[in-house]
Amino acid sequence: MEKGIITVVGKDQVGIIAEVCSFLADNNINILDISQTIIQGYFNMMMIVELSKMDKDFGNVCEDLDQLGQKIGVNIKLQHENIFNKMHRI
Repeated sequence: MEKGIITVVGKDQVGIIAEVCSFLADNNINILDISQTIIQGYFNMMMIVELSKMDKDFGNVCEDLDQLGQKIGVNIKLQHENIFNKMHRI
């Protein structure tokens, strides 16, 4: 199973989770795990998602998530799980 890590960071506002989850559903990307918190008015979310059945190629999904983030005022990044793990290894 091909997995990815999505991070969403920005000033808290209504609808962030709904916008991101709608995008994922529209692109056949399944959420496997999700964690979100709000710290002093800043929204932080991390999702582990399944990429194997997505409708677009990885690069296009990354670009579309970046554009969605700009539209709703947050920073959204998608990384392959193996790249994320190597970047955060001590």
